[in-house]
Amino acid sequence: IIFIVPALGFSQSTSLPLQSKHQQLLERLSIMHPGDTGFNFSTAKPRTRKEYALGIAKLDSLAEAGDPLAGRLSKVDRYMMKNYLMNNSEWFEGDKSSFQSKRPVFKTFYQTRSDFFQVNEKDFFLSVNPVIQQVQSKESDNDQRLFLNSKGARLRGLIAKKIGFDFYLTDNQERVPGFVQSFEKQFTAVPGAGFYKPFKTTAYDYFDARGSVYFNVTKYINLQFGYDKNFLGNGYRSLYLSDFSNNYLFFKINTKIWKLNYQNIFMELSAKNLRDNSLVPKKYAAMHHLDLQVTRWLNIGLFESVIFGRQNKFEFSYLNPIIFLRSIEQQNGSPDNAMVGFDFKATVAKRLQFYGQWMLDEFVLKEVKAGNGWWGNKFGVQLGGKYIDAFSVKNLDLQGELNFVRPFMYSKEDSVANYSHYNQPLAHPLGANFQEAVGIVRYQPAPKWQIQGKLIVFRQGLDTSARSYGGNIFKLNTSRVGEYGYKIGSGARATGINGSLWVGYEVLENLFIDASVMVRDLDVPARQQLNQKSTLLSIGLRMNMARREYDY
Repeated sequence: IIFIVPALGFSQSTSLPLQSKHQQLLERLSIMHPGDTGFNFSTAKPRTRKEYALGIAKLDSLAEAGDPLAGRLSKVDRYMMKNYLMNNSEWFEGDKSSFQSKRPVFKTFYQTRSDFFQVNEKDFFLSVNPVIQQVQSKESDNDQRLFLNSKGARLRGLIAKKIGFDFYLTDNQERVPGFVQSFEKQFTAVPGAGFYKPFKTTAYDYFDARGSVYFNVTKYINLQFGYDKNFLGNGYRSLYLSDFSNNYLFFKINTKIWKLNYQNIFMELSAKNLRDNSLVPKKYAAMHHLDLQVTRWLNIGLFESVIFGRQNKFEFSYLNPIIFLRSIEQQNGSPDNAMVGFDFKATVAKRLQFYGQWMLDEFVLKEVKAGNGWWGNKFGVQLGGKYIDAFSVKNLDLQGELNFVRPFMYSKEDSVANYSHYNQPLAHPLGANFQEAVGIVRYQPAPKWQIQGKLIVFRQGLDTSARSYGGNIFKLNTSRVGEYGYKIGSGARATGINGSLWVGYEVLENLFIDASVMVRDLDVPARQQLNQKSTLLSIGLRMNMARREYDY
């Protein structure tokens, strides 16, 4: 009652899904217009449809008027901006005649080009769309046919623009490449999914269900209660919180005022994946992220998190959205997995953006100076950059990123407090004890065409026995080989390459044809049974759904 009654006086919006087709446009706009907090408070994702729509509508009006501020926008940018407004028309007050279909189906369906069924009345908005993805793949040295068969629906709505809600459900059957099958056998988890069943011996069958309710306390504070995923970071990867693992239950408070954006996420996670129809044990997480726009070109952020588990009890002291979590964790006897982080994003010449994260678990300066590789110095570093309209080619965007994570990062001396959910890492897919370089080329030569090339190179230290070298975050860090001598790559050194090329064409609104090729090579000289080398060719059709990628 305390939260809902004040919400009735303030407009509300649902969130733009992660991996939206407009994500690259939004990243470009944040670099072109670094002083606009509507685009630049983008570390905590997903953001609301409303704030992006208002910013894009304003920029589109300036472009129509010939304002030099919008002069750098290409024809593709202008098209994608209008397309964003059409796909989020509940927050656009201008002329919507171009959004209408010329030939609605039975005068009821596809009245607008973006939605199968839409209601847009004074106090009620509803959008309903089918979700489909059909992919057929062929992997070298594999006689089995690889496939993805997804079908379902998604909807979103507003009640008097005061209460928002969204829903997404797909039924999926999937046979994945060999290295993903190896991941499932090792961790009893399908990446990105929750409960699953065997399907045709080596394939999997699972549901993907998500949903949220949104409301406001004031015009500055947005509340979301949902079952979905979140992402904290400006890079391709995140050392804080990524969207790699399964969906989870969470309550989120986002406060945006002045030059500040402060987000609190309280999460209920699964400590294990039992897969035997018994109650899955729970654990919990609290995360805070403060984003400050220091100048027009510089954003800095502070992060803290704690992962904890209590038998038949929630630790209510972690519900305080203001207090420093590490201090509470210490007062509780320091039994939990508390971490802190720092991040930044800097824009140069409205064409370049540099970003980074520093995630800290434990750090003892004396041990660092000693240079003995003490196991307890656990931290991760990310450094990256983006270059839009590279070499003066419109809509050619480049991104490079380096990630370094020390051994034993994210692990704990018990199996509950490690940084995971449903047997999957909450942050980086590789876990810990690795270094990684990511290079991405994105090109959109025309509004309907998208091309992406991606190269990921990594080195990781794997375990050679039951003793841990700190790469597997699910192993207790008490099972370590010793106290000293750890560096990135300690253990059985694994070197991996994952390269891919994707071409997509939008046949109709939100209906894509995809073609891709991926080459992956993993070499582990000390454990040759883990060596893998494969080429994957894929072609698919998808509608209102992001592509399924195997980029780890």
